[in-house]
Amino acid sequence: MQVTETQNDGLKRGYEITITAKELDEKVTAKLSEAQPEIEMKGFRKGKVPMAMLRKQFGPRILGEAMQESVDGAMSEHFEKTGDRPAMQPKIEMKDGEDWKEGDDVVVTVEYEALPEIPDVDLSGVKLERLVVKANEGEVNEALESLAATAKNFETKEGKAENGDQVVIDFEGFVDGEAFEGGKGEGYPLEVGSGSFIPGFEEQLVGAKADDDVEVTVTFPTEYGAEHLAGKEALFKCKVHEVKAPKAAEIDDEMAKQFGAEDLAALKAQVAERLEAEYQGAARQVMKRGLLDQLDDQVKFDLPPSLVEAEAKQIAHQLYHEENPDDHGHDHGEIETTEEHNTLAERRVRLGLLLAEIGRKQEIEVSDAEMTQAIMNQARQYPGQERAFFEFVQQNPQMQQQLRAPLFEDKVVDYIAGEAKVDDKEVTKEELQKEIEKLDEL
Repeated sequence: MQVTETQNDGLKRGYEITITAKELDEKVTAKLSEAQPEIEMKGFRKGKVPMAMLRKQFGPRILGEAMQESVDGAMSEHFEKTGDRPAMQPKIEMKDGEDWKEGDDVVVTVEYEALPEIPDVDLSGVKLERLVVKANEGEVNEALESLAATAKNFETKEGKAENGDQVVIDFEGFVDGEAFEGGKGEGYPLEVGSGSFIPGFEEQLVGAKADDDVEVTVTFPTEYGAEHLAGKEALFKCKVHEVKAPKAAEIDDEMAKQFGAEDLAALKAQVAERLEAEYQGAARQVMKRGLLDQLDDQVKFDLPPSLVEAEAKQIAHQLYHEENPDDHGHDHGEIETTEEHNTLAERRVRLGLLLAEIGRKQEIEVSDAEMTQAIMNQARQYPGQERAFFEFVQQNPQMQQQLRAPLFEDKVVDYIAGEAKVDDKEVTKEELQKEIEKLDEL
């Protein structure tokens, strides 16, 4: 086997790999000889099938395997010898293509872009500012009021039902004059405006009073779960027993116990801790941007054009859909990339390669437990289909990489922050919010 360099221009590499007919034949013979003892064929005992018949029966398939193994082996040996790491999957083609015939040497062309040499960074010279926000009493009280609203009760009121009130009703539904199964209820407490009943139902109860009889006409959605009702018009005869107005829970020890706290003081402490954890997460994004900006200024190296081009197209595609949210398909044709897309792509590729290299040298890895947690977090976005989503990810390497990449990046960022000089700066919630808004402007 012979490997000849045909291109070495910047990060672009080109090679020709020649596998002689003799080498291929020896590989085929070795594979057939290895399998011969286990092969049975009509008219021959197991292991006694002549080599000539094996070649005729299995030769073409074994030849293809031998060619593939030879090319793969040559590439592995080449990468180990040169230290090259391809930026993307190498382009491999047979030079003679369809003109090649058995007995000829095989000549394969290989083209790829090598990942660049990435210089070391003196992380001790990186200086970062970590914004710290303490939850003040007003923010804690505001959060407690929101909790009280979720723990609201309803009290009987005089007068008509309004949006947000609760009506206690008996109801029975009819389609084409016939009562249908599951369409009846008694003493049902329905919050008007909650959207828990069929679209259009609750709105027709606005203005109802205790002891009123109300007829509600609605149409079941076409995708309704019960096929015999889907798309059908229905009449519901309702009897209103009570109209109740919402009343937020009292912010006291009893409410605190509803949320699992020992008393109100403990609940306040929990709320403050949760708020500060949210602020900490936002502050981390600000610090991360500052870190990436410094790294981008400090480190320059050649970038594989294929990676930059792919990233620019991805950015253009993402921005197109953000600007055209109603276009959910992918039949909009190719989206032209701009200089702005290319500049942003270069930054992302440069920083991505740099972080990957730092992580590789420091042997930073995403554990199985961290991946499982990430998949579970993502699965929660698909209620009732969590198991199906989990199995989908397990069978989809590309999806696994999409989930692993941000976890890996965050671990590398944490490592760099641990090596850098970090100063804490206490700011208000509003000042933190302004810094967050700046991230979208860059």
